[in-house]
Amino acid sequence: MARQKMTEQRWAEATHWPLIIASILWLFAYSWKVIADVSGPGAVGLWIVIGGTYAFFVVDYLVRLMLADPRAPWFRAHLLDLAIVAIPMLRVLRLLRVLTTFRFGKQSAGTALRNRIAIYGVGASLLVIYLCSLAVLEAERGVPGANIETFGDAIWWAFVTVATVGYGDFFPVTAVGRMWAVGLMASGIAIVGTVTATVSSWVIELASQGRDDNEPSTRGQMRELLKEVSDLRQQLAQAEQTSKE
Repeated sequence: MARQKMTEQRWAEATHWPLIIASILWLFAYSWKVIADVSGPGAVGLWIVIGGTYAFFVVDYLVRLMLADPRAPWFRAHLLDLAIVAIPMLRVLRLLRVLTTFRFGKQSAGTALRNRIAIYGVGASLLVIYLCSLAVLEAERGVPGANIETFGDAIWWAFVTVATVGYGDFFPVTAVGRMWAVGLMASGIAIVGTVTATVSSWVIELASQGRDDNEPSTRGQMRELLKEVSDLRQQLAQAEQTSKE
């Protein structure tokens, strides 16, 4: 039996679940290291897990890039994968792809799209809040003048920051912590925009229910209608020919 040639698509399918597992391992190891403030041999073991999963993602990206044909269009279409390699925290977003595969009953194309956007929006917001809390806590803990010293403080700060409330009771004092704060604030604006657009689309669809006569026909609907008319003409012609015979 001839051996099938490895392609980028086949490689992506083969590594889908291993990459999901690697994302979970990375999240678990990084969370344990930061929240428990692990040091000594335990920290070395966690760093091995973190570094191993990172190497796995780098190898996956390079192999997919080498197998892609042509490579330039693939590179432009997979900038998120490059960002996942460059920014380790983004690799957890792969977990959201699993959630978007679930279907709940029969859905229209618009409803399915909105559900995917909602899953990505809610999932991404929770992940961003959690990961930024870890990153800021790691950067701030033990620094002179820092006020974010526990995970509880960090998660509270992340929630009020992403919600654009900003009570000012907790704030980062290091350059790295402030960098994560800027990213979190930008994410908060994007999340609010996504939620607003999704809700607006849902309201518009509800308002348009029962008003199908006012909706414009799509090209696909016109093609189906023309095909039905053509089939009906053929049936009439055959029936007419049969009656003459």
